[in-house]
Amino acid sequence: MVKDMRHWIKQLEEAGELVRITDEVDPEGTMSSFLYMSNEKAIMFENVKGHPGWKVLGQAPANMRQVGLAFDTEARQVIREFVRRMERGLVPCKTVNDGPVKEVILTGPDVQLTRLPVHVQGHKDAGRYITSGLCIVKDPETGCRNVAFHRLQIKSDNKTGIMLVPRHTWLIYKKYEAANKPMPIAIMIGHHPMYYFAAAYTGPFELDEFELTGALLGEPVELIKCETVDLEAPAYAEIILEGEVLAKVREEEGPFSEFQGYYFGGRGKNPVVLIKAITMRKDAIYKAIQNGANTEGCLYHRVPMSAALFQDLQNVTGHIDLKDVYCHWGTVFGVVIQMTPRFHGEAKNVLLAALSSVYLHQKFAIAVDEDVNIYDPEDVAWAITTRVDPVNDIIIIPGMRGHPLDEAVTEEFRIPEEGVKEKLVSKVLIDATKPPKSDPERRDLFERLKPLGLEHFKRDFAKWKQLGLFKEGSFV
Repeated sequence: MVKDMRHWIKQLEEAGELVRITDEVDPEGTMSSFLYMSNEKAIMFENVKGHPGWKVLGQAPANMRQVGLAFDTEARQVIREFVRRMERGLVPCKTVNDGPVKEVILTGPDVQLTRLPVHVQGHKDAGRYITSGLCIVKDPETGCRNVAFHRLQIKSDNKTGIMLVPRHTWLIYKKYEAANKPMPIAIMIGHHPMYYFAAAYTGPFELDEFELTGALLGEPVELIKCETVDLEAPAYAEIILEGEVLAKVREEEGPFSEFQGYYFGGRGKNPVVLIKAITMRKDAIYKAIQNGANTEGCLYHRVPMSAALFQDLQNVTGHIDLKDVYCHWGTVFGVVIQMTPRFHGEAKNVLLAALSSVYLHQKFAIAVDEDVNIYDPEDVAWAITTRVDPVNDIIIIPGMRGHPLDEAVTEEFRIPEEGVKEKLVSKVLIDATKPPKSDPERRDLFERLKPLGLEHFKRDFAKWKQLGLFKEGSFV
């Protein structure tokens, strides 16, 4: 059976992780509050105001427990499982002649984006935004495919704005613009979470994210030719939008509720997409992704970022005793690294590598030992406050390249020929590890308190947890 969004919905439901809401919910009213506030269960809206017959799935996954469900593992094993599947090798895609996403084909005046149950995410947003659309484009010179997240502001029945940060899709778009040609684009809405994790992963320019999806799924992605553009899209998606990103056209786009938890990121003159066709299942389920600092949208980026860093950091100085990596310290602008330092200064080497990685997001990097739960911000804060000598263990590095959507940073440069902003930021490394194994006497001083009878207590932990005594993640 093909692993698609319906397979994922069934998996969530069987695990007791899905709530179905039959009360009427307004996508331009309360839907965003449901999605923003729910971090325990996935939600299926079955009665969407103004959109009879539509269902909307959101917050799926809602938390790392559900991400673990998608990967068939425990939450704290997800990053290593992601890396393990990736290192097995990419899985080539399979082209098919038919698929459920072609059950309905709309072109010409039947293309009406405003009929989709797209929700407004924040009270200052410029309008309705498609945030679950994975944008598929191809390099005009090499034919390399790229799949990525890009927000799409609905402007009319057949037009959206699109924000392109200076990464792979932007580089491909600039090649089309140089030739004064529109860039063909297909936008996939609704599929298994592995498609979204793969799209948020940053690797080499030539990486085909659908082949990475195949590696994460353990089966090839089935692709079908689009109707109006020379691209292929997933045959088992819920919805595909086909169109073109116009060359040398910019319009006001934004504000929008971005991943940092603010409205100002990326607003301004951005490119425009004209939609030429919509193909979808006859009973398509719309996929909603709510943005914000700790929502589904953040999870899709947090997991692949962590996996990419884990893969790179393993080889710092040849080899380190790396345990885990998690890109979350409030937002994905921070990363926590769990390791066992062997020598003095080793943790700082690792932190420097994390701050100069393939991602521009991280400006805070924190290293802790294996006795600290990096998925628990309170535990990380405990390590910082009890194991850090600020003058020696906190280092600020000025003048590094930062993420273009980091609006806390005021020093920026605009590249006129590119039309994008480049930011200079300060980055911070915090070595909250114990003294290294090469200094066993001082390292022993930092052995954590352990209450009596803990191993016996853990054996019956499930029973005690049912009484509501412990928060999620305790002793996991």
